[in-house]
Amino acid sequence: MSAQELFGGGVAVITGAGSGIGAGLARYAATELGMTVVLADVDAGAVAALREELVAGGARAIDVACDVRDADAVARLAERTLAEAGPVRLLVNNAGVEQFGYLWDTPVENWRRVMSVNVDGAFHGVRAFLPHLLAEPGRSWVWNLSSVGGVGAAPLQAPYIVSKHAVLALTECLHLEVQAAGHGDHVHVQAVLPGAVASNIFQAAGGAEDGGDVAAAEGHRAQMLQLNATAMDPLEAARIFFEQSARGEFYLLNDEFGAQLMAARADVLAHRRAPALPRY
Repeated sequence: MSAQELFGGGVAVITGAGSGIGAGLARYAATELGMTVVLADVDAGAVAALREELVAGGARAIDVACDVRDADAVARLAERTLAEAGPVRLLVNNAGVEQFGYLWDTPVENWRRVMSVNVDGAFHGVRAFLPHLLAEPGRSWVWNLSSVGGVGAAPLQAPYIVSKHAVLALTECLHLEVQAAGHGDHVHVQAVLPGAVASNIFQAAGGAEDGGDVAAAEGHRAQMLQLNATAMDPLEAARIFFEQSARGEFYLLNDEFGAQLMAARADVLAHRRAPALPRY
């Protein structure tokens, strides 16, 4: 079946919808698939502006200020979604933040922020919405945003890489648990592993603490910003993710780079080699 047949007319809840991949997914879901989109983000102004844009184009959208680090806030997001939009067809746990610098230079509060947003946020989304999805007779989907970084290793981004490995493991385990609980025929769990997709995540990333190697952290930020300058448009990435999801794939990738990293990771593990420094 096509993405239009599976998702068209349903309700999509997207965290981190204020910019980047989240905004691209929301725009595609609303304008190309005719979905009602619930736009959740800690930046209330960003999702309010996106809602106005989508509604002006004839789409149906609701904006909700929500900090995914707060389990109660995510529970309220689920309650409001069900009350105002109805049963959820697609849950996208997308909210995420970055961090640059050597691990020993990373401020404790920055480490906790990355883990709280990237990992706890996905967990809170699952815990708030899954009981409702499991109780509904219709088909539904859960997308958790890992990253191509979730299948590899990289220097100067350790907190982010660790968090995305965790999100991937969370998603794989959730996929198995949904099957084990007897719901695999109507609740479909999938892992999204974006490669280079244009966003502001690198500009907003944390850096090294004063007294640490700030130059190394900022040099790596500059490298990532250079890659971001030629990254895929979020709307195009969204189209690819929806098409792969509709085909029933588990690992959703927006380009071949992700597949290459997965193969390289498998080879490293199979031959028990130490990780090698990447070339950007």
